[in-house]
Amino acid sequence: MSHNTFGHLFRVTTWGESHGPALGCVVDGCPAGIPISAEEIQHWLDLRKPGTSKLVTQRKEADAVKILSGVFEDDRTNGQVTTGTPISLMIENTDQRSKDYGDIRDKYRPGHADYAYDAKYGVRDYRGGGRSSARETAARVAAAGIARKVLGADITIRGALVQIGNKKLDRSKWDWNETTKNPLWCPDANTAAEWTDYLESIRKAGSSVGAVIEIVASGVPAGWGAPIYSKLDSDLAMAMMTINAVKGVEIGAGFESAALTGEENADQMRIGENGPEFLSNNNGGVLGGISTGQDIVVRIALKPTSSILTERKSIDKHGNEVDIRTIGRHDPCVAIRGVPVAEAMMACVLADHKLRHRGQMGGV
Repeated sequence: MSHNTFGHLFRVTTWGESHGPALGCVVDGCPAGIPISAEEIQHWLDLRKPGTSKLVTQRKEADAVKILSGVFEDDRTNGQVTTGTPISLMIENTDQRSKDYGDIRDKYRPGHADYAYDAKYGVRDYRGGGRSSARETAARVAAAGIARKVLGADITIRGALVQIGNKKLDRSKWDWNETTKNPLWCPDANTAAEWTDYLESIRKAGSSVGAVIEIVASGVPAGWGAPIYSKLDSDLAMAMMTINAVKGVEIGAGFESAALTGEENADQMRIGENGPEFLSNNNGGVLGGISTGQDIVVRIALKPTSSILTERKSIDKHGNEVDIRTIGRHDPCVAIRGVPVAEAMMACVLADHKLRHRGQMGGV
C-alpha cells in the first residue's frame, strides 16, 4: 500500500498496524541542531493515549516512544539534538486483544473500511482494522512533537471540542485553561459536566455520537503558504481529512460564510501598533492561500464511532447477508482523543510550510 507519506520538506511517513508488534513514523527534513528528547515527544502522546477515562476505549497502552535514529548527544547542550537525518520513532503495541475480532474476520462492519479494503487489496487485517485503525494516529502525534520544536515556542497550537452530538458549546463561556482540566477537551467546565453525563448515557447504551473539534494556531507570521496548488488552508484541509472519521473541514467561518453578506464577511483592517490589525477573522487567518498573521482557525466534523453494540445489517465476503454487532473496546466518541491528533496535523503542516517559506524566501 502506497501513500503513507505527507508533507514536502517536513515529511512524515507512518507505519504499523493496530494489532502488530509496533507502529511508528519516520520524519525526514527536520533541520539539524534542534534540541529534542523522548520525554518531550511523550508529553504529547500522553494526551492522546487510550484508557485515560471511562469515556474512551479501555485499551491500555503506555504509548512509550523510542527514538531510533536522527539524534545525537551534543556536548555543547548536554542533550540530544537533531542531526538533519531521518528521525525514526517507534511505539510498541502491548495490549492487543485480537480474539475480540475473530467473529468479524469475514464480515464487513457497517461504517468501517472493511469492504473498501477488501475491494481494493483483496486482503485485510481484521484485527481492529489494521492500518485503517485510529491507532495509527499515535505515530502522527509523535511526529508532531518534532514539528512543534521546528515551529518554536512563539507558535501555540490548541484544540477543543465545541460540539458533541447535537449539543453545542456556548462560545461566550470559552476558557482555554479548562480544556486541560476535563477529559472532553471542553473549554467550559459546566458544559463539560453536561457532556460527560450525556456521553456516559451513550456509552452505557453501547452507542456512539459524532463531534466537532476546533483547532487554533496563534503566532503564525504572515506570508506562509502559496497562492494556487499549495495553499496553506488547502494543505490543512487535506491533512485534517486524513484523520480517521473526519467527514468535514471548515476554515474560519466555513460553511456559515455562505449566509453572510460581503460586508459581514470581509475582514476589515486598521493600522495597529505592530502592523495591520484585523477587525474580524472570518477567513480563519488565511487569504489567497497565504497566512495573514491572524489566528489560524480550523474546525473538523467527526462521524460517530462505527463500532457499536446494536446489531446492524451487513454482508460477508462470501456474499451472505448477516447481522453484526461489534464487541471489544471502543470510544463512544472518537473526537475526544481526536483533539491531540488534529493539533498534531496542524503542527506538521505548519512546520512544513515554515521550511518551504524559508526555502523560497530566505530571510526576506
